[in-house]
Amino acid sequence: MKKKQRRIRKHSAYFGKMINPTRFHASQIKFLLILAPIVFIMVLPIIFIVSHAFKPLDELYAYPPKFFASRLTLDNFRNLFELSTQTGIPLSRYLFNSIIVCIIVIICSLLLSSMAAYAFSFLKFKGKKLLFAANQLAIMFVAVAVAVPRYIVLHSLGITNTYLAHIIPLLAMPVGIFLLKQFMDQVPRELVEAAKMDGATKWKIYWNIVLPLVKPALATVAILAFQMTWNNVESSQLFVTNETLKTLPYYFSTMSLGTSAIASQGIAAAANLIIFVPNIVVFIILQNKVMNTMAHSGIK
Repeated sequence: MKKKQRRIRKHSAYFGKMINPTRFHASQIKFLLILAPIVFIMVLPIIFIVSHAFKPLDELYAYPPKFFASRLTLDNFRNLFELSTQTGIPLSRYLFNSIIVCIIVIICSLLLSSMAAYAFSFLKFKGKKLLFAANQLAIMFVAVAVAVPRYIVLHSLGITNTYLAHIIPLLAMPVGIFLLKQFMDQVPRELVEAAKMDGATKWKIYWNIVLPLVKPALATVAILAFQMTWNNVESSQLFVTNETLKTLPYYFSTMSLGTSAIASQGIAAAANLIIFVPNIVVFIILQNKVMNTMAHSGIK
């Protein structure tokens, strides 16, 4: 029996190293040859965004367009910040609004989505299947399709022209609820039953047992919430009229309106890079968790 167990552990360790090797092996060359062109193609848009922001105006309008800048310059960023100083509201105000809204939306959406997913996965109540079907149906709708109902609701609540107008419409994440629910379905029910026998409440089971087991899915939902909020322009356009409450993406989208068509191209390129960088930084920080989520390996 002991020999059999040692043999099983030996084979498990061998296959573990084959699936996730710690060192380079010649057998990986064939995979690298396949993945290298794919990675190169996927990285090209990122390289273009960075290169485009540092191009001088003559290269921005060159025909045929140049992928790489032959002469790097900071004029686009300089023009962007000079233009921002000419307005009555500093750029830092829009940045502050975006950061505050992002932090609140990420925290609240994670809490609400995980609690809703916990209820769908572990609790029994009337209308459970109907509500989950409604959540699935909500995934089909884009923000533009429900802009008018959102405005009516926010106006009825009296929270238009406030920070809540940015936050409330983004709290519900049907995709996040679905993803977390699928992960929670994989949690062994024996753990939950054992916790109940030990006297754990539903809140303790949710907080101390379930959430730690679905951390990869939580990281993925956090990225989705950040991207949805950081890139959001709709709320500043439709629900907020006070300029001091608007966010950075909206401000950048309107900056080129007050400049010439030639200069606006460079300003837009610089603004796009500034908006893009936080997205890629957040993804890089949490990418390990995201990979675990995509591979459905969050629970062992």
